[in-house]
Amino acid sequence: MLYAPVAHKEQVIKPLFAKGPSLGIRLLVFAVLSAVLMVVDARFETLKPLRSQMGLVLTPFYWLADAPVRVWDGATQQISSRSELMAENEKLKAEALLLQRRLQKLAALTEQNVRLRELLNSAALVDEEVLVSELIGVDPNPYTHRILIDKGEKDGVFLGQPVLDARGLMGQVVEIMPYTSRVLLLTDNTHSIPVQVNRNGLRAIAVGTGNPERLELRHVADTADIKEGDLLVSSGMGQRFPAGYPVATVKEVIHDSGQPFAIVRAVPTAALNRSRYLLLVFSDRRTPEQRANDSAEAQEAADREAEQARGNAQPATDAPAADAPAEESN
Repeated sequence: MLYAPVAHKEQVIKPLFAKGPSLGIRLLVFAVLSAVLMVVDARFETLKPLRSQMGLVLTPFYWLADAPVRVWDGATQQISSRSELMAENEKLKAEALLLQRRLQKLAALTEQNVRLRELLNSAALVDEEVLVSELIGVDPNPYTHRILIDKGEKDGVFLGQPVLDARGLMGQVVEIMPYTSRVLLLTDNTHSIPVQVNRNGLRAIAVGTGNPERLELRHVADTADIKEGDLLVSSGMGQRFPAGYPVATVKEVIHDSGQPFAIVRAVPTAALNRSRYLLLVFSDRRTPEQRANDSAEAQEAADREAEQARGNAQPATDAPAADAPAEESN
C-alpha cells in the first residue's frame, strides 16, 4: 500500500520581545529629553512642584545610601584605641588628684584668713611640690597598716615624707627602696600626728587605733571646745607634716564627769582602704633635728648681728656726752 507524501508547513518561531529602536537612538532621545528638562527647570517654575514631590519620594533612598557611611563613622568613634583611652584616663586622674589637693586646703585657709593668721604663708601652704604615685601593694598583716607605693629613692622620696590622697593625709614614708617605698598609715597603732580643730585652733594628738575607720584624740580636756562634725587638720607641730591638710572628722565626743579627759573619736578624711593614687609632698626634706639646728644657727647669727649693731651704735651715743663739758666751759 502506497502512501502519498504529506507536505509539512514550516513553523516560524516568533521572537519573545519585539525588536525596538536601536541603543543609539534611545540614548539620543534621552539626552535630548534631559536637555529640554534642564532648560525648562532653569528658566521656568513649571517643574518646581514635581521636583519637590520627587525629593520627598527619594528621601528614604538618600537615607539608605548614607546609612553605611554613618554606621562606619559611629563604629570608628566607638572602637577607639585602648591604649589611648587608658593613657588619657591616667592623665585625667592625676590632674583631678592635683586639683583635689588644692581644694582640701581651702577650708584651713579660710579659717586662717578669718583669724588673720599666717597670711604671709598662705601661698606656701597651697603650692608645695608634689609627686603622684600609685599604690602597688598592701601589708598582709592585719595588725599593721602599711602600704607599698611605686616611687622610691630614685624618685627623690625621703623618710618621713607626708603622703595624702584626694581627701586628706594618709600617713608618712617609713621605708625607702630604690624604686618603691613603704608608707605607714595614720590608723596604725604606732602612729600619731599633731592636729588642731579647724573651727577654733584647739590642738591635740590623733593616734591610730588599728581600725582603718577610726582615730582617737588623746588628753583632750573634758571642758575643751570640741564637738561632733569638727574638721581636724594637721597643725604642723613636730615639723613632720605640713600644716592645714585635712586629717579626720570628729565622730563622737564622750564626756565623763569623773574623768579629766574626754573620749574623742574621729573618722579619717582620706580613703585609706580605697585610694589607689597618692601624692608625695615635698614641703621640707630636712629632718626635725636638721631644722632645729638650722633654726638655732639662724638665731645665733641674728644675735651676733644685733650685738654688733649695738656695739657700733654705742660710740656714736658716747661722743656727744664727751663734748658737752667743753661747750659748757666756753
